[in-house]
Amino acid sequence: MFDSLSAKLTGAFSSLRSRGKLSSADIENTCADIRNALLESDVALSVVDSFIDLIRVKSLAALPNLQSGTNQAQAIFEIVNSELVEILGGAARRIRFAKNPPTVILLAGLQGAGKTTLAGKLAKFYLDQGNTPLLVASDLQRPNAVTQLQVVGESVGVPVFAPEPGNGVGNPVKVAEQALAFAKSKLYNMVIVDTAGRLGVDADLMQQASDIRDAVKPDEILFVVDAMIGQDSIRTAQAFQDGVGFDGVVLTKLDGDARGGAALSIAKLTGKPIMFSSSGEKLTDFDIFYPERMASRILGMGDVATLAEQAKKALDGDSTAKLEEKFARGDDFTLEDFLEQLEAMSKMGSMSKLLGMLPGAGAMKKQIENFDESEIVRTKSIVQSMTPLERRDPKVLNGSRRARIALGAGRKVQDVNSLVDKFAAAQKMMRQMRKGGAVPPAVAQSMGMRPGLGGGISAPNKGQAPAKKKSKSGNPAKRAAEERG
Repeated sequence: MFDSLSAKLTGAFSSLRSRGKLSSADIENTCADIRNALLESDVALSVVDSFIDLIRVKSLAALPNLQSGTNQAQAIFEIVNSELVEILGGAARRIRFAKNPPTVILLAGLQGAGKTTLAGKLAKFYLDQGNTPLLVASDLQRPNAVTQLQVVGESVGVPVFAPEPGNGVGNPVKVAEQALAFAKSKLYNMVIVDTAGRLGVDADLMQQASDIRDAVKPDEILFVVDAMIGQDSIRTAQAFQDGVGFDGVVLTKLDGDARGGAALSIAKLTGKPIMFSSSGEKLTDFDIFYPERMASRILGMGDVATLAEQAKKALDGDSTAKLEEKFARGDDFTLEDFLEQLEAMSKMGSMSKLLGMLPGAGAMKKQIENFDESEIVRTKSIVQSMTPLERRDPKVLNGSRRARIALGAGRKVQDVNSLVDKFAAAQKMMRQMRKGGAVPPAVAQSMGMRPGLGGGISAPNKGQAPAKKKSKSGNPAKRAAEERG
């Protein structure tokens, strides 16, 4: 969503870095570039003007104190980053749990914002953390809304309280009241109430949401907003704040191709934090909203923290430990290990999204967009068509074996050959890392090694004198033989 804005801001700072020592005119020009980029991304004018004023004042105040030998552009960049984090809410805020369970969360918003799917994502998020959520079908107006919530609840393994069929039948306030009593009797520690929406803000919508609020006295009211509707989201948020009130915002459809200005405006204009974000159709495409991470992505620095968290969830701790032990023993990385890593990558979700979290991903936008997600599936099919012996020792892969593997995987022999060649190169790289390349710290520690200079490693220091460098033979044939040895 923020690709265009990120590209423009990256360009503005690249131009600033090329100037070396900065002047007040450089600051003014950069502020003008940032202002134009934000306005083109549909950020509210009042937010843009206050943001630019703060950057200008702080940058000009810092300019005389910057030493000529330092990277002055980086100092300005840090000011912009800090102020952008503040616009997005400052710090992440979590759900406030009730002292006496259940914790009641009321979802409000317009029809089409994705409240029902969001209810399932929120329930799964807290279920995975050991909570016992209950979904409540209080949207009795939209056709098949109750059925949709039941399907979503079943897919995430969360029960749904739905005594009424919906489709215009039933009293949503009574359903919410009955759900709260049911949750207390069955010891659910969280109740998530899905309410009805409208195509636009009207008196009936506000009254119904207010009545449900008064009936269940929620601990948190979350305003669910479609991040793709631009400035309308600001007006809708302000209407809900005046009519019902809410404690936090949930942004949905952050994977869309809209300009994204609403996301940068809503927290500042409403004074309420963005608490969660949804960035895809899968029920796992949901997380806490971290302003500092979003600011980092917008400014082209990627989101390594989120990437690391997703990797930690996907990677099996036991398999990782076994791989480190193999590395420490000097065993080769096999195709069985490779298959395990591919399985873990598949669990992490879309590779395009993952690559987009890397620093400098904006410069590889076209390559990331053209990344073939099915390539991982095809690669897995080739490895899965091999026998255990072939995975452990690719050297046995003669012509007939490769033809059989290609037939089993539905691929060409050339595809099998390409995979084997690439894997051989990866094995060679792993051997070089063991001999003195850049070994990961955890692996180096398990091998009893200590970090060496230049990113390499050195043997444990036991007081022995360093070995003398062996001279090379002047005979080319002998020297080649020595290097092979």
